[in-house]
Amino acid sequence: MPKTKWMISAKKAEFDLIASKYNIDPVVARLIRNRDVIGDDNIDMFLNGDMSKLHDGRLMKGMEDAAALLLNKINNKCKIRIIGDYDVDGISSTYILLKGLKTIGADVDHVIPHRIKDGYGLNDNLINEAHEDAVDTIITCDNGISAYDQIELANEYGITVIVTDHHEVPYEINGEDKRYIIPNAAVVVDPKQEDCPYPFKSICGAVVAFKLVEILLGDKYPNVIEELIPFAAMATVCDVMELLDENRIIVKEGIRLMNEPLNVGLKALKIITGLSDKPIESYHFGFILGPTLNATGRLDTAKRALELFQTESFDEACVIATELKELNESRKKMTEDGTKKAIEIIEGMDSDAMKVIVIYLKDFHESIAGIIAGRIKEKYYKPTFVITDAEEGVKGSGRSIEGYDMYDALVEVGDLFTKFGGHKMAAGISLKSAEDIDVLRRRLNENANISENDLIRKLHIDVPMPIGYISQELVESFELMEPTGTGNPKPLFATKNISVISYRKVGSSRMIGKFVISDEYGHRYDMVYFDDLEDFDTFITENFGESALDSLAAGMGRNIIIKIAYATDINEFRGKRTVQIIMKDYCI
Repeated sequence: MPKTKWMISAKKAEFDLIASKYNIDPVVARLIRNRDVIGDDNIDMFLNGDMSKLHDGRLMKGMEDAAALLLNKINNKCKIRIIGDYDVDGISSTYILLKGLKTIGADVDHVIPHRIKDGYGLNDNLINEAHEDAVDTIITCDNGISAYDQIELANEYGITVIVTDHHEVPYEINGEDKRYIIPNAAVVVDPKQEDCPYPFKSICGAVVAFKLVEILLGDKYPNVIEELIPFAAMATVCDVMELLDENRIIVKEGIRLMNEPLNVGLKALKIITGLSDKPIESYHFGFILGPTLNATGRLDTAKRALELFQTESFDEACVIATELKELNESRKKMTEDGTKKAIEIIEGMDSDAMKVIVIYLKDFHESIAGIIAGRIKEKYYKPTFVITDAEEGVKGSGRSIEGYDMYDALVEVGDLFTKFGGHKMAAGISLKSAEDIDVLRRRLNENANISENDLIRKLHIDVPMPIGYISQELVESFELMEPTGTGNPKPLFATKNISVISYRKVGSSRMIGKFVISDEYGHRYDMVYFDDLEDFDTFITENFGESALDSLAAGMGRNIIIKIAYATDINEFRGKRTVQIIMKDYCI
């Protein structure tokens, strides 16, 4: 297990003053400061922000031009084609544009590229098909910023291209100079453009599309806007955007609307995934609804997910949602098998000498490479690329750690790829053949400017806090921090001198640890642990002896004293609400 360093947040502020001003607990004031939310306007937006506080989409470079051009095309009855992507953000942004444009009478259709046949984003075949279908205008969503050559081809055909995207703008490095490469589209809308004045850059493709549709529809179709907000929210969570600033507002509002969604497909998806009677949280977007939608783009075609959201028949929506759930179950099994194989390969290599892990899973579906890369990265805490066979050559996905800019690393070895793209924390690559993989591994590791400290996982503790301080009232006040996720994690605390009294494994796969613990004053608490129990077992035997696990099983583990990092939750059972302690990490 990789080393973990606990980092105690020590950011300063007048916590009692903030608490008094906003009528919150001082601990909540500290949590907000730890997320770098400072100043009255930002604190008020964090606590009380609503849809009226969203930034005006017209501030985004090219947004007003894109809206004006689209309205002109619609008025002239021009044929418009949306080209999206096969992940949740791509599916959501495609549906947002499709619904918005159809609402105002556009002659519009859509294409979702096939992951294997087409790959990510625009390609020559999609441009040629648009030309053959007499398409006048292409609007991209969640892609297009790197499609320089394909947009040139469209221009040759006389096809108007509007790019809406949120990915990093490609660049070339010449010495110390960085030259950005903007495609020659009629309009480019991407907040990551260097000269874009939009005040918050960390939005997903679906939010860019939502901002455009807001401008196109004005205030005439409030029900349509309300239907589309959950799509922007779900895409924000699934594309791992920071849940700060306006993202936080969009996700909070999307969660509220998901309790009674206007879209028939979303309603069916909730029921089929077992969420019909549960209050939706950002977790459900990221780990249940999102993966179910993603499975169709991974193993089949994301067109089916679009059909789910377009149908007005509840019965048909339930049939499609069931298909997607079954696909996701298949994807889970493939992922488990692929992860096991990847670990076998790594354990057979000199993995300690590698700062960047690059492995080749010859016989696995390319669509699960990114998920496996994420799991391997978490296990070894090293930047990881997983490469599989593709229809042409080999393709891979990478997932990174803090301290390693994956996109910059790929630029340095860009001559090896037929295609690559991504950002600091994730990337996709294509190579001519499997023979290039060893060269890629060698060059990435030779270039890797990663220190030993970078390879130590960092756990950011909000407040050192004895468990005895935790009350139901305090834990309920943490609901002000919701929705939590990237950029706004669940509050995390730490304490020492915890005696582990008993420990047993529960659940159908015995993968959940249930504990009784006591603090230094002898007060007992229930605690759960959802992570790697094998690692915990090893930790106990190495530090407290071979018989320690037997003592815990018998409820006699008082001499096993550890430090824990923990989160809290409210557990509801038969109408009774109790505080639950959730262990996140442990050490001596």
